Amino acid sequence: MKIVVIDDSPDALALAKARLARESVDILCANGGKAGLEVVNRETPDLILLDVDMPDISGFDVCRILKNDPDLHTIPVIFLSGSGGPQDKVRGLDLGAVDFVTKPFDAFELRARVRAALRTKRLQDLLGLHAQLDPLTELYNRRAMTKRLEREWERLQRRGGTLSFAMADVDHFKQVNDNFGHSAGDRVLQQVAQTLIAQCRQVDLPVRYGGEEFAIIVPDETAESTRNLLERCRESIADTPINTGHDEIRITVSFGVADSTGRPSTDAIIEAADQALYRAKQGGRNRVELAQHPEPAPI
Repeated sequence: MKIVVIDDSPDALALAKARLARESVDILCANGGKAGLEVVNRETPDLILLDVDMPDISGFDVCRILKNDPDLHTIPVIFLSGSGGPQDKVRGLDLGAVDFVTKPFDAFELRARVRAALRTKRLQDLLGLHAQLDPLTELYNRRAMTKRLEREWERLQRRGGTLSFAMADVDHFKQVNDNFGHSAGDRVLQQVAQTLIAQCRQVDLPVRYGGEEFAIIVPDETAESTRNLLERCRESIADTPINTGHDEIRITVSFGVADSTGRPSTDAIIEAADQALYRAKQGGRNRVELAQHPEPAPI
């Protein structure tokens, strides 16, 4: 796990690092509030030790900025302060800090408080992960997909580029359940999920959208270039027999894909991919269909 110590005093940074040297953590130091925010944004640590009194940005303001950031607000903060008055402690805790340690701090107490905060962070991370996972396929679920798609869309607005979104549907899935039982249907969904994971890049996000539907978020690729990924997925699924315990069956999957070009929102790209998937199903299944680009608005 990773800790960032933010303090404007080099001596205080060195002391905190020395006090935590026995802990099995990576320790990063930042001299001042602005530098601390840069390090936290870059490293996304598991815990922040934050001095209150700093000349560029106060620790309270740093904490307020962190707690208002949707990507950083869950990182626990322990305030370090030389004053440690009741008002400062109340203010720090009200801002969202998990603890407040008064300087000069006892080494054993500091390590114990750090361990307690990290234990809580581990549990929060596990709970957060389980809330975003589909238990059958172990893919991320639709809730996680929505959050990731919104982040990718925000990135596009800031930096430009493109983004693709694909929808997939297992062909004739109801027949699998009717003919071979729901356990066979579960095995089919698991096999499809494993194939998507194997074919996707690390930056891509395959998810279980719901039922027999899947989706893939593909950053920095057009729909046309994403077609290659989807064709590999489609061929691998069609060519791989699935052992249901009693029989070997083969299934196919249909895909629809859209990209962000000319689309105003995440809802628009999802809708376009869904329409492309519908055309793939209507066109005979076991195929990849690209969404049509929207007509440019008249000038």
